[in-house]
Amino acid sequence: MANTAIGGRPAGGALPVRRLLAPSSRGAALTFFVLRRVLWMVPVLFFVILITFLLMHLAPGSPWDRAGGRQLSATIVQNLNVRYGLDKPIWQQFLLYLWNVSHFDFGLSYQYQGRSVGSLLVNAWPYTATLGVLAFSLIVVAGVGLGVIAALRQNSRVDYVAMGFSTFGASVPNFVVGMLFIIVFGVFMYKLTGGAYSLPVSGFGLDDHLIMPVVTLALLPTAFIARLTRASTLDILRQDYVRTAWAKGLTERLVVLKHILKNSLIPVVTALGPTFAFLVTGSVIVETVFVIPGIGSSFVTAVLSRDYPMILATTILFSIVVAVANLVVDVLYVFIDPRVRLT
Repeated sequence: MANTAIGGRPAGGALPVRRLLAPSSRGAALTFFVLRRVLWMVPVLFFVILITFLLMHLAPGSPWDRAGGRQLSATIVQNLNVRYGLDKPIWQQFLLYLWNVSHFDFGLSYQYQGRSVGSLLVNAWPYTATLGVLAFSLIVVAGVGLGVIAALRQNSRVDYVAMGFSTFGASVPNFVVGMLFIIVFGVFMYKLTGGAYSLPVSGFGLDDHLIMPVVTLALLPTAFIARLTRASTLDILRQDYVRTAWAKGLTERLVVLKHILKNSLIPVVTALGPTFAFLVTGSVIVETVFVIPGIGSSFVTAVLSRDYPMILATTILFSIVVAVANLVVDVLYVFIDPRVRLT
């Protein structure tokens, strides 16, 4: 027989264990939620390392193969294997790598002799992070702005132009956009103005060097966010509380900011989290087209040269950034929509 409750309290005066252990405030609940998610990152990283490690070693060949070039002698290969610990059984290599990673030691690069993987990532990270943050800022402003304006002016000329831009941005690959920018703004403008006005086509700097790679990197995500924002905003516009706000005579700015935009951001924020992680961990194509020495281009070089430590360290960095971005998105849900409860 189920226990009966008297005055809202279970029979016998006992309180549910979950209620006794429940946090006393919203801040405590948020803290427990973040701690629990951070702890869950540990097994996630473990399996990411395990799968990446096994795939690398199961692939045919070795880091010392020279495609199309002079092959190393068996003695040199053996000495290199001993130096980097590749002569040990694979399970010993894996356990040793886990031990080193727990001490923030990612090993030495096979390609760049004598240089640690950590120093290589530290040198490449500022380029990729700067490019990614600038592109993300452009995505948030342009994508959300276009989506909201298109929804508020549905089936108007503004809506058609915004959605036409979004369709174009989502359809054209970014390497094509990058090459078009180089031809038009780098080569054609240089010839047309006699070198007076043009944009740099390669390199990295804090001035006009960043315009073309930032726009190229942000174009496709901006188009996606604009379409997603438009669809979400149109759904909110049909809600009863929005009709009530219009009927009360509130200004368009107040209705948009307080009732429409805030409530339409949940799916948008969900998409922006992985987008930010993708941007700040490096875009391989954009960095290659514009010759930017970031993590994306370094990762491609590491894969081609079978630089195991560099591949593993970059994969770990990608995993951490994606996990943290998803955690930030979940926390933002609480501030955007008070109805969201942390579980």
